[in-house]
Amino acid sequence: MDHSELEQRRKAATPRGVSVMCNFYASKAENATLWDEEGGEYIDFTAGIAVLNTGHRHPKVVAAVKEQLDLFTHTSYQVVPYASYITLAERINRVAPVEGPAKTTFFTTGAEALENAVKIARAATGRPGIITFAGGFHGRTLLTMALTGKVSPYKKGFGPFPASIFHARYPNAVQGVSVEDALESIEYLLRSDINPEDVAAILFEPIQGEGGFNIAPEAFVNGLRELCDRHGMLLIADEVQSGFARTGKMFAMDYYPNAKVDLITMAKSLGGGLPISGVSGRAAVMDAPEPGGLGGTYAGNPLAVAASLAVLDIIEEEQLCQRAQRLGAELVEVLQQAKSHCPAIADVRARGSMVAVEFKDPATGKPSAELTRRYQRKALDAGLLLLSCGVYGNVIRFLYPLTIPDAQFKQALTILDRALTD
Repeated sequence: MDHSELEQRRKAATPRGVSVMCNFYASKAENATLWDEEGGEYIDFTAGIAVLNTGHRHPKVVAAVKEQLDLFTHTSYQVVPYASYITLAERINRVAPVEGPAKTTFFTTGAEALENAVKIARAATGRPGIITFAGGFHGRTLLTMALTGKVSPYKKGFGPFPASIFHARYPNAVQGVSVEDALESIEYLLRSDINPEDVAAILFEPIQGEGGFNIAPEAFVNGLRELCDRHGMLLIADEVQSGFARTGKMFAMDYYPNAKVDLITMAKSLGGGLPISGVSGRAAVMDAPEPGGLGGTYAGNPLAVAASLAVLDIIEEEQLCQRAQRLGAELVEVLQQAKSHCPAIADVRARGSMVAVEFKDPATGKPSAELTRRYQRKALDAGLLLLSCGVYGNVIRFLYPLTIPDAQFKQALTILDRALTD
């Protein structure tokens, strides 16, 4: 069956609201390589949108899931529990960047984790308000759309949204937003829109994902912690995209040792390709909801839990945090050198292997989604899959598996460098 026939079937059977980047269809994948149904081969620098830090079908993940398949696939943990869920929670608790004893609960999607983090924060504080940030992305459910700070395509036409959610500014050197500007925008909200005593939590991404891989300066994160402590608010870190070795540490919050968070959300690469998410936090905060207040039919599915335990083993055994640092440095060097023959490059941002390049129109100096799509298309035509992001759609983000073979990584960097040649 060829591409065109499948495209016709897709358009007839599925709604246009589900946007699809590629016009070909996956048939198989292995580590950082993906093949389509006609035998075309691609180097995957998207990793299913940051899900595959351990690569497609890592042998240890596959083996763990197969072993669990022979035992049971589902009981619903809140009906009949299983030990593996507890083991995974214990392992996450040991590495969660929170102060003191931690507890963890599991769900299925990143949006579920965010929804439940808000529920936990409200239960713990008795307050309704949430302050989050422009450019942030937290999901596509009704509540998480309200939390998300990007209108098109995520919020357009879907309102009205839940109340008591407010957006402050996020530091962004390229756009001229300083740490002081961002912190002052929160103070302004507390004077103009919501009483500090009504705010349950401040929710932020240590590195904005969909927003363009904008990295939170340490002074900003420390300022958030101080502000929360002053007003009795909780601090929530959304690490759905940045967690599990992507940044060169287990969590991006590990770069901010003086600003431990109260709650942290995780998903994506935790499951190595299977759907699982989680919320970790200070034990006293996590225990705030009444029994039955948290959960879900598929929450912490045993197959995904088995995969997650394997993922944690792989990160440690294959030293993926160190590998993320090395690969990221090599990519940044190529991008910096590309500035000499690609005047559209406005900025290169990186923390470990969470790397992005931002583009502007050299003639106008304005963000250019058109040029970004052009470079993305050139790379795709040469067999390299890349994702864009950013409020203006002018950023390419790099999310290759951290397990990618060195030779294939260098091949991808050569393709990228040629794609960026005007």
